[in-house]
Amino acid sequence: MSTENEGTAVPPAPSAPPVPVDAPASAPGAAPAGHAPTAGTPGPDAGGAPPPPGSPYGPGGAHQEGAPTTPMPATQPQAPGQAPMPAPPAGQPMAHPGQPTAAEAGWPPPAPVAPAYASGAGGGATGVWGAAYQQPAPKPRSGRGGLIAGILVAALVAGGVGGGIGYQLARTSDSSGSTTVSAATTGGDVKRDNGTVANVAAKALPSTVTIEAESTNGQGGTGTGFVFDKQGHIITNNHVVADAVDGGKLTATFPNGKKYDAEIIGHAQGYDVAVIKLKNAPDDLKPLALGNSDEISVGDSTIAIGAPFGLSNTVTTGIISAKNRPVASSDGASGSKSSYMSALQTDASINPGNSGGPLLDAEGAVIGINSAIQSAASGSGMGGGGQAGSIGLGFAIPINQAKYVAQQLISTGKPVYAKIGASVSLDESTNGAKITDQGASGSAAVEAGGPAAKAGLKPGDVITKLDDVVVDSGPTLIGEIWTHKPGDKVTITYQRGGSTHTTTVTLASRYGDN
Repeated sequence: MSTENEGTAVPPAPSAPPVPVDAPASAPGAAPAGHAPTAGTPGPDAGGAPPPPGSPYGPGGAHQEGAPTTPMPATQPQAPGQAPMPAPPAGQPMAHPGQPTAAEAGWPPPAPVAPAYASGAGGGATGVWGAAYQQPAPKPRSGRGGLIAGILVAALVAGGVGGGIGYQLARTSDSSGSTTVSAATTGGDVKRDNGTVANVAAKALPSTVTIEAESTNGQGGTGTGFVFDKQGHIITNNHVVADAVDGGKLTATFPNGKKYDAEIIGHAQGYDVAVIKLKNAPDDLKPLALGNSDEISVGDSTIAIGAPFGLSNTVTTGIISAKNRPVASSDGASGSKSSYMSALQTDASINPGNSGGPLLDAEGAVIGINSAIQSAASGSGMGGGGQAGSIGLGFAIPINQAKYVAQQLISTGKPVYAKIGASVSLDESTNGAKITDQGASGSAAVEAGGPAAKAGLKPGDVITKLDDVVVDSGPTLIGEIWTHKPGDKVTITYQRGGSTHTTTVTLASRYGDN
């Protein structure tokens, strides 16, 4: 799947049942209640250099992370009431000037057609709205009955006058005489149990920062990060800090408003992970607890924290929608290379500016780094410059992988990638990752003496599985390889000449993004 780093109308409710013609008439001038209208391009070594710009998994795919609603029409005031009309002769319905009788108006209305999704669609509706309306026989009127009707009208008028007087008195009365009841506790006194979203957010927000990266020419964007250790290291996405890599400016702001200058310790473009460090870091930093992304299950609750469209300290919730989702992401910038991940998919709302922020479990432990979204609209990167937004398809780098990468960056300043030593096609496919006939820049597709060559793999072989994970394309293979460490042994299943074979490969290493 390639991502960017950061209809049918509802049928209207049926109108009110028809009013019998001999029922008491509505107040003159009142508006009736109505309802609204209704094998291919050579790719990088699997685990080697990211693909060149223009590949299907480069710019223009999914957004990396980095509405107005339609106003309701104004309510029209009702026409002022008219003087009451003389009572009609006994046994005849009351009519209003200029208004048609019930029969002329088409009462009763025809039974509405059942919605397409309702049971019995296409046939006659059942129940009250499916039955033909029959006008009840008029009841005999007596002088007493007319008197009662008059009393009811008088009572309604009196009630209206009394309500008006009461409203006026309420406006002018002293507030000390109020009879309203206040809650026994205020919002600050409420105790929130562990595991509630409010409790998790209260504990995690103080350790989350909004990052602003600015290049030497003044361009930049906003992202998010979180405290990794007490020494002032902050984890975020590579594409969040990319503008500040070559001499730019970098700042990190905490929810309490304290702002710190920061420097880049290391960044891994292929993993889309970066580590920055606060200058003059405070002594009371509280690192967020790191969970185990291998142990989470589909359906587990998630909480995302970030600065969508610059709105710092925003909290959203959702679930884990899928695991091991192959994602190749790009920020869409000219010359930008792709990043690969075997991602956690979540429906927690993630938008431009959420990049680098933590994805938490229900206990508040970090299980991923929010990194990319699939968007229905085209746009630029998720650093905040594009217009693309969340449609419930967000992707996070599993924290187990991000932790390993961060430790490497803090230790050496450079990322370390696992590799098999073979170039695979990056074409869209569902059949597997094909080893190309030729590598990038004219190099050999299978590195001499490399892991793939030692395992007997050759150009033209199609890799279909890595251990128990099905491989449907080159980017999927790369993402899966990068979840491992150099030195790990993996079992590869591949197709050659119509036959299926398996082999064991010991992964080698590559240092840096070049």
